[in-house]
Amino acid sequence: MLFRPLAIPGLIEFTCQRHGDERGYFAEAFRQSVFDQAMEDGANHRFVQDNESFSARVGTIRGLHYQTAPMAQGKLVRCLSGAIMDVAVDIRAGSASYGQWAALVLSAKAGNQLWIPPGFAHGFCTLAPDCRVSYKVTAYYSPEHDKGMRWDDPAIGIAWPAVADPETLSAKDRVQPLLADIAPIFGCAPVIALEGE
Repeated sequence: MLFRPLAIPGLIEFTCQRHGDERGYFAEAFRQSVFDQAMEDGANHRFVQDNESFSARVGTIRGLHYQTAPMAQGKLVRCLSGAIMDVAVDIRAGSASYGQWAALVLSAKAGNQLWIPPGFAHGFCTLAPDCRVSYKVTAYYSPEHDKGMRWDDPAIGIAWPAVADPETLSAKDRVQPLLADIAPIFGCAPVIALEGE
């Protein structure tokens, strides 16, 4: 398993090394020691849940989603069949890259994965039919902490692929707020002066 940091600090691409012969291949999809070595912040992340989604149509958009503390999730995303454009948006207050986005094409053919730490909104668009996406998460799903933001927020300006089809959005994702309308939820909390100080 190889790793490569992306331009926005915290985002990391992992690629499985495949050992093949005439039958096919064998690959180690995850190794904790390599994952820990790649963590720039030295954090010891532990995965507690595996999720899987299936999208039949090309151009299906899912996201942008995140969970708030104390149930904030880090995600290790992988495409098991087909191909997706996977997107992460930095929503860490005080971050030098706040409001910036990065994207990576994940595909079954490439065998790559994207690590998205807590403090990022996540979404993707399918680039092929019948896409299966799997992601390991560091916190359990919690409906009360489940949040989102607009997939096409003009202030963020994600360059979605031409196949992206807004008609595929879920009812929930059609009404998500803009980033500017979301109170800061990650990063350093503001210092509040106590009475008498």
